[in-house]
Amino acid sequence: MNDQLQPLKKQPRAGKSSRSGTQDDVVYAHIFDAILEQRLAPGTKLSEEALGEIFGVSRTIIRRALSRLAHEGVVLLRPNRGAVVASPSVEEARQIFYARRLVERAITELAVEHATAEQLAELRQMVKDEQDSFSRGDRGAGIRLSGEFHLKLAEAARNAPLVSFQRSLVSQTSLIIAQYESGSRSHCSYDEHNQLIDAIEACDAERAVHLMMHHMDHIDSKLNLDEESASDDLHAVFSHLLQTKKKPGRNAANR
Repeated sequence: MNDQLQPLKKQPRAGKSSRSGTQDDVVYAHIFDAILEQRLAPGTKLSEEALGEIFGVSRTIIRRALSRLAHEGVVLLRPNRGAVVASPSVEEARQIFYARRLVERAITELAVEHATAEQLAELRQMVKDEQDSFSRGDRGAGIRLSGEFHLKLAEAARNAPLVSFQRSLVSQTSLIIAQYESGSRSHCSYDEHNQLIDAIEACDAERAVHLMMHHMDHIDSKLNLDEESASDDLHAVFSHLLQTKKKPGRNAANR
């Protein structure tokens, strides 16, 4: 292991749940977050050698994590050419958004029936954290929290297959936004999220579904075919992991 690196599982990031589980679980979680935060550009080559160096783990572990991400549709495994972050075509983007609308509608209807007061409180806290992130200029964290809001809402629907499907769709949507979003990239989903929680809490399924579809319309309306963002430099994307060892006296939670 490079003496400037330490095992990834010892590197929890501020504002996120601590990484736990096997090493490939942890590698998977960090790459998934980088995609969700739009820090990894669509089409980025995911070099096993570079990732192994960055995370201080073997190529076998990297391959396991990449295989899981490929199963979710956010990474492409190309025979003899390695892995890349998925780069959805316009037609693929349309299909993903269509599927996302169907899933969001079902999740919203089920959440009205099944969401508990505790889950609604958790959702409200996530919206507050999302708004705080955007207010302090941390767009990546705000985008991630916006995606996690939809995953938490799926959990409230109490339908395990929908949760799994939604996880893939949310991450693929993030890739589409990173690839195609236009304009100043303003973000106001936390207002829409709060209104959605209010409707769910009021057991108003019709209004909740209407708000969710409006939310999806809002996302869709900001897409075009011209802009790309994020980065294809793996060391830049995961620089926070490389810097930790260089500053041993600094608590990771204060980053």
